[in-house]
Amino acid sequence: MVATPQPFLFGEDHLTAGMALSLANGEVKGKISKQALQKIRESHATVLDIIEKGLPVYGINTGFGPLCTTSISKEETRILQKNILQSHSVGVGAPIANQLAKLMLVLKVHSLARGYSGISETTLNRILWHIEHDAIPVVPSQGSVGASGDLAPLSHLFLPLLGLGKVAYKDRILSGAEFFKETKLQAIELGPKEGLALINGTQFITAHAVMVLDRLHNCLAHADVIGAMMVEGLQGSIKPFYKELHALRPYKGTIHVAKRIQLLLEGSEIMEDHIDCERVQDPYSLRCIPQVHGASRNTWLHLKELLEVELNSVTDNPLIINKDLTISGGNFHGQPLAMALDYACLAASELGNISDRRIYLALEGNSPGIPKLLMKQTGINSGYMILQYTSAALASENKGLCFPASADSIPTSLGQEDHVSMGSISGRKALQVIENVEKIMAIELLTAAQAFEFRKPLRSGVILEMVHQEVRKKVSFATQDRVFADDIEAGIQMVQDKTIIRVVNSVSKKKGLSLRTPFNKEFEVY
Repeated sequence: MVATPQPFLFGEDHLTAGMALSLANGEVKGKISKQALQKIRESHATVLDIIEKGLPVYGINTGFGPLCTTSISKEETRILQKNILQSHSVGVGAPIANQLAKLMLVLKVHSLARGYSGISETTLNRILWHIEHDAIPVVPSQGSVGASGDLAPLSHLFLPLLGLGKVAYKDRILSGAEFFKETKLQAIELGPKEGLALINGTQFITAHAVMVLDRLHNCLAHADVIGAMMVEGLQGSIKPFYKELHALRPYKGTIHVAKRIQLLLEGSEIMEDHIDCERVQDPYSLRCIPQVHGASRNTWLHLKELLEVELNSVTDNPLIINKDLTISGGNFHGQPLAMALDYACLAASELGNISDRRIYLALEGNSPGIPKLLMKQTGINSGYMILQYTSAALASENKGLCFPASADSIPTSLGQEDHVSMGSISGRKALQVIENVEKIMAIELLTAAQAFEFRKPLRSGVILEMVHQEVRKKVSFATQDRVFADDIEAGIQMVQDKTIIRVVNSVSKKKGLSLRTPFNKEFEVY
């Protein structure tokens, strides 16, 4: 019997990217602890007290942005909060995935539950209801400049609290009015500062960063396995993976990748057969796998470190520090993650770039025993030639997407917001690049498996042999041309659903093998 996981305590427990995904996927439930609830109530009471006393505080009894000097009467503060959600709902473009929007809800609750935002218990409970009942607001993908946080997407995220906007609910897209009619819910009346607390923050950027961390981690894991299979297929040398080499340039990522590749190649008859080969060194796409994959690993580690800070931060404005201190600052500015996401975008692109080079290398026919274009009867058959066209197109597209969004800033809010992060674009581009890399890796998986076949009857190590068998369950060895798009789709599915990694882990466990390195905990747990 599987034990039910302990609920996550919003506002109190430490949130990680992995836990955020578990909460969004419904694997773990979240709730507000008594300790957090007390802080939430105190913060909300402080806001109400500010209104009663008429003390001028930005966003509570003043206008927003360039209207910060405009006073708002006590009677108008509630109208102000409703209006801000409506006026800032200016997003355009295709909606983000439901999983991303649900992540935004999860991240927002955790931030608000810290008790520095002045949110009411009633409003927070309604957001929790949306999470628990999988009622996910429809959020357009474009419109945020990443400071004052993600205003437009967050406004769309919370329109359904007012009976506005759209909601994905029970496999349908409902208008706010239709959603209320079906669920019997009623509109929330937002109190002072609540609208601003909801739409200020970096949850759009941060949700994208969570997905980037997860999917880039999957690409990194596949890159090592597929790269090792290509080393076998092209009968490359194992020496570039020796620990003695990497001890002289000891980057964590490089050491981690080198040891993983060496362990994957352990016990290989193909490697044994290569010992007396006349070739003294391989092309860089094989020889420099530890250095290139390792650099991307280090980038992932950097993003992970910064993301964990952001996940447990309070990023709206102003913040209610205590009953005597309210600060209007810039915690909503997305620059910390914007720059890291641009870095991650480049790291992902480079995984695809070197993967494309290995695909090309496999087609040249320069490795003993490997026919040109990975097929014996060419001429009438083009073999795997055109698959590399696709990987080249994807790699080129990624290079264009690598321009750092965070290098740009366009003033908004009549100059009040005169430097913005564009971090939302950084996050969206990084996910685009990663999706392209998944496709490139699928093509490399197919070409590596094809090259691998020509090494028979020699066998590789037990892990790669089982990986090859798994590929052959979905894609057969090609002796003549066929519609390779079908093979590629099967390969993409194997990469995205982590089939290959599950095989690696299963075989390792069953055979008592270990791919652990000194940095496993850092690179595997998030």
